[in-house]
Amino acid sequence: MLISTGAKLFARLSKSRFNRWYRDPVGLQEKVFAHLIAKGRQTVFGRDHHFEGLEDYGSFKKQVPIRDYEGIKSYIDRVVAGEKDVLWPGYPMYFSKTSGTTSGAKYIPITRESMPYHVHSARHALLMYLLKTGRTDFLRGRMIFISGSPELDTSGDIPTGRLSGISHRHVPAYLRRRRLPSYDTNCIPDWEEKLDAIIEETKDENLSLISGIPPWVEMYFERLLEKTGKSAVSDIFPGFSLFVYGGVNFQPYEKKFYELMGKDVPSLETFPASEGFIGFQDEWPSEGLLLIPDGGIFYEFVPAGRFHDEDPPRMSLADVETGVNYVMILNTNAGLWGYNIGDTVRFTSLNPYRFVSTGRLSHFTSAFGEHVIAQEVDDAMTEAVKETGALVSEFHLAPLVDNPEGLPCHQWFVEFSKEPEELERFAKVLDEALQKRNPYYKDLVTGNILQHAMVQKVPANTFKKYMKSIGKLGGQNKVPHLSNDRKIADWISQNIHPPK
Repeated sequence: MLISTGAKLFARLSKSRFNRWYRDPVGLQEKVFAHLIAKGRQTVFGRDHHFEGLEDYGSFKKQVPIRDYEGIKSYIDRVVAGEKDVLWPGYPMYFSKTSGTTSGAKYIPITRESMPYHVHSARHALLMYLLKTGRTDFLRGRMIFISGSPELDTSGDIPTGRLSGISHRHVPAYLRRRRLPSYDTNCIPDWEEKLDAIIEETKDENLSLISGIPPWVEMYFERLLEKTGKSAVSDIFPGFSLFVYGGVNFQPYEKKFYELMGKDVPSLETFPASEGFIGFQDEWPSEGLLLIPDGGIFYEFVPAGRFHDEDPPRMSLADVETGVNYVMILNTNAGLWGYNIGDTVRFTSLNPYRFVSTGRLSHFTSAFGEHVIAQEVDDAMTEAVKETGALVSEFHLAPLVDNPEGLPCHQWFVEFSKEPEELERFAKVLDEALQKRNPYYKDLVTGNILQHAMVQKVPANTFKKYMKSIGKLGGQNKVPHLSNDRKIADWISQNIHPPK
């Protein structure tokens, strides 16, 4: 097959580059750093931070503080206003709109220099899989990428949309004719309607590669089986031989996935982000993803336990250690400088540099890819209290992946000091309030990937007892209002009987 032959050739040509990643990642990082600084000298940001006098990484750290999105937003606002050469020479090619876990909606610049790295890194992940496993069966059929709409907002000077929609426009020509769903189908705004259209386009095709965020793919599988009457996805797509995913932890979904697929299908984990493509799996099996050292990003790392120090230590790739939880800081060829993306990682190997994602720096809920932040949860609860007249002493939100009563959902444990007249109405107002504040969560609920939130009343002093059980009662300790796991939720369920 021509495409398999071409892929093998590409893989062999890429092997020397992969070998450099293994052999000299620190040297590659030094070259990336030098290139970024040279480009940065031509920008407003570079002049503001005295890039003309930078000699090395040590002097860079003195001039460029760590920032989150809010810290760099003033520069992005200037770009939006039409100013040139602000963060990177020229203008961004796109803005990737994303819902952050440490901020609200964010507009991440993607430049003409950074865009190819998003595409090439995804290609490298597949070529590495081919090289390491020798398998080309995933190339024999068609491929489906379940993602958001590729439509972009072009009302401003810089096209804006989700990363999946931007990347959709840059899929190599040799893959376009093999890619599903069609552009028109992918643009359908209603998820239910879009899913039905995807099923109609794919149910009679020979799909060999399926890619997407696990909860969305899981719903596709379930609806596909329902529509076809088949018992397993492998009965519909006998050639299905590679599942590519990223974005959320696959573990909670793994068992259900294999049941739906009806066979063990190899998987490939990736770590794409709007800010850049960070890494991908390079061994099967493997603990950790291979960090890409020459992908237009110069990485910095701060030990998570010291991130909030007045002067936290910052280190380059050369100085990291295994087993330490680090906050990842990015400097990119899209013009992000000292940028805290909020992710924490732990290195499992330094030869080569492999890492696992350990979560987020702040409290959040994103078990289904919704990226709900504390402010959204607090504001939604405030609205529910105002609308229903209830009074709340304390509360906690946790994901319920394996819901015995139906679809997965958000489960709220609420300690009322004054109960609402109707708990069902309180739950409805609360859920709708969160949907208003978080479009990703709204997509999941309206798309029937998640059911509406479940609210469980808990007795007085429930959270006091929990804090006491962990030795954090009193002082400045606070009950986390949301979590991405069920540690608190399971303690409540096991130790507290809900009120009648």
